Formats: sequence, C-alpha cells, structure tokens
Amino acid sequence: MCTAVTYQTKDFYFGRTLDNDDTYGEHVTITPRNYGFHFRYMGELRRHFAMIGTAHLMEDYPLYYEAVNEKGVGMAGLNFVGNAHYGKPAPGRDNVASFEFIPWILGQCASVQEARTLLKRLDLVDTAFCPELPPAQLHWLIADRREAITVEAVEAGLKIYDNPAGILTNNPSFPEQMFGLNQYMALTTMEPENSFCQSLPLHCFSRGMGAIGLPGDLSSTSRFARAAFVKMNSVSKATENESVSQFFHILGAVSQQRGCCQVEPGKYEITAYTCCCNGDQGIFYYTTYENHQITAVDMNRENLEGIGLISYPMLQGEQIRWQN
Repeated sequence: MCTAVTYQTKDFYFGRTLDNDDTYGEHVTITPRNYGFHFRYMGELRRHFAMIGTAHLMEDYPLYYEAVNEKGVGMAGLNFVGNAHYGKPAPGRDNVASFEFIPWILGQCASVQEARTLLKRLDLVDTAFCPELPPAQLHWLIADRREAITVEAVEAGLKIYDNPAGILTNNPSFPEQMFGLNQYMALTTMEPENSFCQSLPLHCFSRGMGAIGLPGDLSSTSRFARAAFVKMNSVSKATENESVSQFFHILGAVSQQRGCCQVEPGKYEITAYTCCCNGDQGIFYYTTYENHQITAVDMNRENLEGIGLISYPMLQGEQIRWQN
C-alpha cells in the first residue's frame, strides 16, 4: 500500500511513500538521455528526457516505482490489486507493458498535456519483465506543476481522470476515492462552531477539534482522505529546505509503523521509504524506515548525456546527531 502526493510552493514537488512488508534493494536511479530503452513492442527509444526516481535494477534495466523527468513531469505506480487489468497487444495501438509505462511517458512527455496525447493511443499489455516478475497490478499518478491525472487500466479499458487533489493511494478506483471526500466536507482547520444543537452548551475543549472525524486508520480510503486534508491545508514558506521539510510532514501523516498492519504472523507492512522530488530542479530526497535523515541526490550533478544508468543504494540505519 502506498500514498503519492503533489505539492507546490515556489517549485513543484512530487513524491510518495512505499508501504510494503519487504524491500527489494531499491536504488535512487538516474537514467541519462542516451540510455537505450528497448520496449517489447514499440522498438527502441534511444534518446529521451533524463529522469530520476526509485527503481529496482534488473538486467541493467530500471524498474521504476516512481520518477520525475528533467521537464518536471512526475509519475508513480501504486498497488491496484483486483482492479487492474492489462490486455493483449492490439494492432494499430501503442502496446506498452506495465513495467515500461513510466519510462514510456517520462521519456517523451514534457507536460501532462503531452502525456494525455500519448495515452489516447496506448494499451497497457500483460507482458511480464521476466517469468519471475509477473506484471504488478497498479494504477498511476501523473503530474506537473499545472495539473495531475490518474490512469487506471481496468477491464473496461484505459481510464484517465483529472485529479484535482493531486493525491493517489490504492483501492478502490479513483472516482470512488474522490467521492468519499464528500463525507468530510464539514471538517475545518479552524475552531468549529456548535451546529449540533444551539440549546446545548457545547464548547471546544481542545485545539484541533475542527478535524474530528478525519480517519486515522491505515486503509487506502482513510489515507486518501487524510493526505488530501493535510496537503490541501498545508502552509509552507517557499525556500527549498522549508518546502521539502513540509512535504515530508505531509507524507508523515500517512506513514505506517511496524506492528500496526500485520500481513502474516510476525510480518508487518511498514513505510519502507518516503521520497520527494523537486521537479523544477531535479533533486530527489528520501528517508527510509530505519533512517529519518533526509538524503538528497541531484540529477544535474551527473552526466545526463551518458548512456549508462547511475544508481545509489538507499542509505539505511538511523543517523542520530548528538548535541552534547
């Protein structure tokens, strides 16, 4: 289970939590402009926009979980188990495997509007990367500083939804998640007024009571509502450090702690990592479950005209700064 969000101060930020009961050796991975993407049905993309994000590297191929390209377009895939449906390759269509979807879009699109154009010709197909890695059941958030969309491949076809919240979690489908926000429209960041009964002497006895009713559990619908409330009401100064710090605080509202979500005896889902990318500057920030210190990787400090992948293993182990 995961949560992806967008955020904007002076710059545009895109990121997510990766919630799982295991990790797969994730690396912060930069794909330079001249790395050749060999698509299963769409030939080779020899030159493309550079991108940075989190990937599992296999056979010198970046299996991206999320990434942002040098034009400031971000894209993240999140679990959509039971609803995702990929078809077979169809003649006359752009047939792209689900594991190729992020590089296919980010390699070619300088805006969400350009992504919309590509999506009109696209079919997501059920081709696996290899027999050991069957296609993951996902849906996707695609965003830039102007707009965000959700893409869902379901049995009825490929669905593209405007996403005014700039938020995505997991099941159910995105329209149902957005509809669910209606039940929280009375929430407020201010001190609530007594609308229960004017004849009863009701009063606030604590700060924050305007948000009573905001769900606090770890389900995807509750995380969607909580992330939307926190993000849409978030206030931050425009400096880089303050913006990045606020972004991590937003995603901190939906982080999962070991022990609270048991998937089998002795095994728990946790927020394995949280990431934030400045889409305007190409700087990728992350924390891991065992390391709360924010670590940064700057795409523009690397040779973006190269042909080989550039990767950094995510730093693990808590780093505590002693003051005495």
